[in-house]
Amino acid sequence: MRAAHHGRSTEAEIREILEAAVRPSHRVKLGSLLASIGREAELSSGDIEALQQRDTTPAEPMTFE
Repeated sequence: MRAAHHGRSTEAEIREILEAAVRPSHRVKLGSLLASIGREAELSSGDIEALQQRDTTPAEPMTFE
């Protein structure tokens, strides 16, 4: 009855019930977590700019000789 009420198959409803049972009540998004870590580490603007610099050199393929 619950699946029909939500317009899902019985299998989809069971998956939703199981997911809801194991899902943390307060999900923290990765970006928010990283920003919080950065604040706690007291990173400066210069530190952040240094972290954002990336090496764009293409990687060399591995050889197994």
